[in-house]
Amino acid sequence: MGWFKSIRKKLLASTPTYDGVGGGRRALSWSVGNPGAVAAMLFNQNELRAKSRDLVRRNAWANSALESYVANAIGTGIKPQSMLANPQQREAVQALWRNWTVEADAAGLTDFYGLQAMACRAMLEGGEALIRLRYRRPDDVLSVALQIQVLEPEHLPVQMNITAENGNLIRAGIEFDRLGRRVAYHLYRSHPEDGLLAPMSGDGGLSTVRVDAAEIIHLFRPLRPGQIRGEPWLARALVKLNELDQYDDAELVRKKTAAMFAGFVTRLSPEDSLMGEGNADSNGVALAGLEPGTMQILEPGEDIKFSQPADVGGSYSEFLRMQFRAVAAAMGVTYEQLTGDLTQVNYSSIRAGLLEFRRRVESLQHGVIVHQLCRPIWAAWMDQAVIEGALTLPGYGSVQPKRREYQACKWIPQGWQWVDPLKEADAMKAAIRSGLMSRSEAISANGYDAEDVDREIAADNARADDLGLVFDSDPRHELTKSLSAAPEVLCRRRIPNRLHKDADHVIATPGVSFVRDAASACAYQTRHHSLGSGFSY
Repeated sequence: MGWFKSIRKKLLASTPTYDGVGGGRRALSWSVGNPGAVAAMLFNQNELRAKSRDLVRRNAWANSALESYVANAIGTGIKPQSMLANPQQREAVQALWRNWTVEADAAGLTDFYGLQAMACRAMLEGGEALIRLRYRRPDDVLSVALQIQVLEPEHLPVQMNITAENGNLIRAGIEFDRLGRRVAYHLYRSHPEDGLLAPMSGDGGLSTVRVDAAEIIHLFRPLRPGQIRGEPWLARALVKLNELDQYDDAELVRKKTAAMFAGFVTRLSPEDSLMGEGNADSNGVALAGLEPGTMQILEPGEDIKFSQPADVGGSYSEFLRMQFRAVAAAMGVTYEQLTGDLTQVNYSSIRAGLLEFRRRVESLQHGVIVHQLCRPIWAAWMDQAVIEGALTLPGYGSVQPKRREYQACKWIPQGWQWVDPLKEADAMKAAIRSGLMSRSEAISANGYDAEDVDREIAADNARADDLGLVFDSDPRHELTKSLSAAPEVLCRRRIPNRLHKDADHVIATPGVSFVRDAASACAYQTRHHSLGSGFSY
């Protein structure tokens, strides 16, 4: 038995520790590679980006997923709230920023928040976006002499991998110093795929210009340490989405073709022409025609059999549903957002799905868009505003801590709309009253600036006081408390029974009636003052 133990020992020793390791029959078709973060994108980015753009152009589901992400991540804009302690300085900063946002676009097509949406969509579709800071001349008459230009990633040549004359390494169009820091970007002067059609084509977009890294924002989501170029959002769903589109289109063509035939005529002489297909055009192509409900006059000896097109089957919808769920998981959206199919959801399921999706969106907002896009633009804008005198901030350029104090800012995304807003509002109100949340936090969660809301409330209250108006939403008055009290205790009044017929706001009881609320009581007293009856409280 020694030979058996020896063989058994060798077999056990050759068994891999993990199921995914080894070369058994199930792993024969699994060929793997392990490229680094840089190599993986250098060799595949152009093809991935081209297929992603093609799919977004042609495929409604791919476009819908991107639109959903942009609408949720940006919406009407991620807006800054200065955290300066001095209220005059804070208001001056916010006012200048509001004026500048409408001038921010170098192309003049949208405002700063529209640029956010454009940059986010470019990043999702192409994997990354380039934002160039354009400093303008004083005679351009801008609130702050700075504008923003959004560029597609094709402007940054992924095939440029050389050593610069100063000894710096250029990888995928990005120049790094000896410490691995980005010092410059080598950009095509125009989109290389536009060539001479570009508005500023130069020599057809084939020459590059070196732009200092301080003037470029490279917006992408880093997935691996050391990654220098971005990955299109649809990368993991490209094949499945394309094949699903082809499958659905083939099913549509099959049903359409089958529906063209109302019936088939059989004859004793099959060589005879049924639809004139023996005729040909000038190129020798046989002519035949079909239209919905096509029928043919029968000749002697002919018979007819009606078409019965096969149905798609009961599994068609379920098959597509399972495939789209896999696509939605790959793209980071819910199945309902991808397809618009809400037939199988209830309040709990759609809320759970939205909560998970919104966590992903918040991660994108704060980890990528705010950190890479909003903060650098805010800092560059404030620097330029102080330099040209649009803002007066004492000591701004003296020491770095003072500059950071002036630049302190909170970015507020657009608030979420919930499935049941009343439940969410009640939960938020309970959190505020129990001390678990501040009013400022609750207002920010809805996408607003707490100081702006407080100013609006104060203005509304002042206007109501001037006009003598009292609303139950105003906690300064006791009207709300009065309306919720028992009507008998609040405003009790004896009213003759003969008046019950014209007082629909009166509760009739044997010999005595009670007015429903304080407002009705006042109105009733005014109408029937001549009766001489009084109110007892």
